[in-house]
Amino acid sequence: MGARAIALVEDHALVALGFRELVDAAPDLELAAAVDTVAALGSLGRPLDLVVLDLRLADGSTPAANVAAIHAMGAEVLIYTAGEDARLIQSAARTGALGLVRKSASPEALLAAIRRAAGGREVFGVDWAAAIDADESLADAGLSPRERETLSLYASGLTAQAVAGHLGVSRETVADHVARIRRKYASAGRPARSRVDLYRRAVEDGLLDESG
Repeated sequence: MGARAIALVEDHALVALGFRELVDAAPDLELAAAVDTVAALGSLGRPLDLVVLDLRLADGSTPAANVAAIHAMGAEVLIYTAGEDARLIQSAARTGALGLVRKSASPEALLAAIRRAAGGREVFGVDWAAAIDADESLADAGLSPRERETLSLYASGLTAQAVAGHLGVSRETVADHVARIRRKYASAGRPARSRVDLYRRAVEDGLLDESG
């Protein structure tokens, strides 16, 4: 596998400079761009694995709009922040960003978070967990006990056939359960269109231990 393509959206030049130096020294990462708005990413003309996004930008854009725009480009999002505004962090937690790393983090911690997020895995630290726990808008999807069991197995990486074998049901029944789970999360305002989304919802709802 080649280097992961990373972009930074950050409007403080000194922060961006330090970030560039750190990523440029990592052979498995490539900094494709460091820009000061999400809109500027549209001119890159190349796919990105991950966008590292400052929560508070000078253009007045919101975390929700920025994360949605980045997801529409096909990239994952890692929030990069001083962490001074819990409401902004909660807003980002609702959008499907993979997690948060503070600007005060060590270079090693920042690189570890970037690598994890670039691979599509959640960065589920204390700040992120606190934002999710405090955010009442992460509404209960109302899953039944069987749906919760199905989600915990399917989101952990098992195939539908393997889940069916574990539960003693048909593959079609598992598919029906997963479809209902997706609909319930969508109705709760927490869409789960992909398996990665289902994994995130399972972690948020305590059905999976993200450290695994």
